[in-house]
Amino acid sequence: MHKLVTAVLVVLTVLYPLGVYLAMGHVAPQWLAVLLVALAVARAVVTRQRFWWAVASGAAVLALAAWWQGDALAVKLYPVLVNAVLLVVFLVSLRHPPTVVERLARLTEPDLPAAGVRYTRKVTAVWCLFFVANGAAAAYTAAFSSDATWALYNGLIAYVLMGCLMGTEWCVRQWVKRRGALA
Repeated sequence: MHKLVTAVLVVLTVLYPLGVYLAMGHVAPQWLAVLLVALAVARAVVTRQRFWWAVASGAAVLALAAWWQGDALAVKLYPVLVNAVLLVVFLVSLRHPPTVVERLARLTEPDLPAAGVRYTRKVTAVWCLFFVANGAAAAYTAAFSSDATWALYNGLIAYVLMGCLMGTEWCVRQWVKRRGALA
């Protein structure tokens, strides 16, 4: 049951931009903000991860802004918040290893060699750059683009870019492994 609830929450989180786009004009931004906070709190409770509590706290701030301003900008800034929190998590892991990517790598390769640790550190830095660029694009679309463009970028293009980064990293890792540089 826990896995089902987690899967549903992941799907709702991924579909958030589409939901906001479809609800705009039909549901007041303040109520969308309340739903946003509820979703983030649910993820925090179910996953028990500090990351989601940070997102939930930020979502609460955005919700207060939505109630105060009465417009959808604060609700549309949620992807910016998620990128900012991820950036902080990855940056902190660079400063206080093991990095996020190293922790993930050790799930399948517990005895990661020193070269692998150095590689995961570089990959973590690349993800930091991605979160900066993606967060900036999310902020730009929230502030200066149409609702449709915002939903397209944050609900599809950002995920495609993330998938491209993951796929590219996987190809690079395979190439580096073949060269023996991760041994």
